[in-house]
Amino acid sequence: MFSTMMASLRPSPIQEMAELSRRAVAAGQDVVDMTLGEPDFPTPPHVGEAAVKAIADGQTRYTPINGTVRLREAIVEKFRRENGIHTTPGEISVGCGGKQVIYQAMLATLNPGDEVLIPAPYWASYGDIVTMHGGVLKPIRTSPAQGYAMQPEELEAAITARTKWLILNSPSNPSGTAYTRAQMEAFCAVLRRSPNQSFFILADDIYEHIVFDGAVFSTLANIAPDLKDRILTVNGVSKAYAMTGWRVGFACGPKPLIEAMTKIQMQVNSHTSSVSQAAAVAALEGPQDEVRRRCAAFQARRDLLLERFAHIEGLRTPRPEGAFYLFPDVRVFIGRSRADGGRIANDVDFAAYLLQHGVAVVPGSGFGMPGFMRLSYATSEDKLESAAARIKAAIERLQ
Repeated sequence: MFSTMMASLRPSPIQEMAELSRRAVAAGQDVVDMTLGEPDFPTPPHVGEAAVKAIADGQTRYTPINGTVRLREAIVEKFRRENGIHTTPGEISVGCGGKQVIYQAMLATLNPGDEVLIPAPYWASYGDIVTMHGGVLKPIRTSPAQGYAMQPEELEAAITARTKWLILNSPSNPSGTAYTRAQMEAFCAVLRRSPNQSFFILADDIYEHIVFDGAVFSTLANIAPDLKDRILTVNGVSKAYAMTGWRVGFACGPKPLIEAMTKIQMQVNSHTSSVSQAAAVAALEGPQDEVRRRCAAFQARRDLLLERFAHIEGLRTPRPEGAFYLFPDVRVFIGRSRADGGRIANDVDFAAYLLQHGVAVVPGSGFGMPGFMRLSYATSEDKLESAAARIKAAIERLQ
């Protein structure tokens, strides 16, 4: 009845745990939900006002497939102002969130057996999008000792004649790893000397405005303009501006790739909401001080959790440089026994155990790293304090 592709398509591990959390709450349990990567801040008021004005002005008709001219011009200026990337409206794609943009890029380029390189841990959707289109996901496993950062020699060893894409998400979901300019330059050196000069590089910069400790965000298309005709730079308004529900993602890249992605979108959903596009213009062109304030709040939350976790024996938590996730190593707890005599067999069991103690997290196996877990700290400090205390108490009960 269904296509063969459906047999390999997994439910999102993030959404699975979020649903288990919702069920626990509905059953009367007090749960701190740390599953979803969604800022708890409201959309900035001037963005909502722009949407209301767009409706009043009648901006409720079809728009061009790849976004209104007004929005694409705002995106071009954003890339120039913030990233030092010089592009044109014809090299811009706008979709219903960054996920759709990535989906269309893979659908436009992947043939069965094409390999997609990605440092692990990685956002779960990358893997499913790749395999849906016949691609072969080729993870490059990293380690907590290196802060989950891929090394240049590991990248070089992974490239083959079948490589079609390299995906680089910085700051990363789920690890928070943010590559420095020097690290990016080392990757670019590998790309330049590789015998395979035909594969694309996807730079997923969706968390670019959430970097900590005074770090300066870097992106590949700025560092290596000579590679620009192979780089698709993906971004959006969801994370920085707390606009997850507005569904606006965008990318700049080589015009032939953008045109192919636009042809696909023409048959998928035509375009994202005209009202959302007007709101995105206001976000990109409006005041940015609230974005910086929220970044500082995320850093404070990271520091709070790191301090609390430092007092939990056995819990190893590398210090992330950006985004709003922690990715602790919980392998030391695998194999231990619960108070009821049951055994923690894997990270899925460990996440289920924590949910029983009032904290919802996502198992690391969903991100290509079994034995770890992802926690989103996009919630209040009071809830984070409660979550840390519950995790500590739960771990101390293990034998």
